[in-house]
Formats: sequence, C-alpha cells, structure tokens
Amino acid sequence: MALAKLDAVVLDCPDPRALAGFYADVLGGTVEGDDEWVTLRVPGGPALAFQRAPGFVPPRWPAADHSQQFHLDLTVPDLDAAEKEALELGARPLDTADRSRSFRVYADPAGHPFCLCAG
Repeated sequence: MALAKLDAVVLDCPDPRALAGFYADVLGGTVEGDDEWVTLRVPGGPALAFQRAPGFVPPRWPAADHSQQFHLDLTVPDLDAAEKEALELGARPLDTADRSRSFRVYADPAGHPFCLCAG
C-alpha cells in the first residue's frame, strides 16, 4: 500500500495566472485561483499549480548552478502518521513553525522540497 497519492505538481513563477494560462492552452483544463496561487485542473491527471515567487530566477537546463524549481504536494489521510513514515524513509523537515496548518514541508533525500497535505 502506498503512503500517499500525487495531488499536484507546483511550479514557482513570477506570474501564476499567466503561466497557468499557457499550460491550459497546452493541456486543456480549468484554471482556478488568485494572483498568488493558481491551479490548473487537468482532465485525467493530477493538478498543475503555480505559486508566485518573489525574486524568481528561472531555471536553466542543464545547468548545475540553476536547477529546475518545483515541489510536489502529496495528499495523505493522516498527517502525523505520514510524517512519521516519511521521516523514517529519509525525509527532512524544512518548516516546523506552524503544525496547525493543513500541510507540512519536507525535503526528500536529495534536497527537493515536497509537502504532505491533509486529504
């Protein structure tokens, strides 16, 4: 049995609505959200979301000094149980300031950020 299911792939960007519009044109789907966070509901797949990132520096591929920028949102039925298992698997907490939120932020063993989200 899997620990989680993929809910959304999230990309940082300077203009979430514009980038969501581009991908909606490419993939189809419905755009929802505000100027800070926009979600593209893609038919038959997980959501593609876009969050405003002040000072965004676009990635260059391939370039070790400008890596690609994204994080995964993983929906779990129980945040505490999922956190325990994720930490045992090698995740590292990145943001422990507010445990009352509906999500928690971690780094995978290679350092890529991801969130466990209450679902």
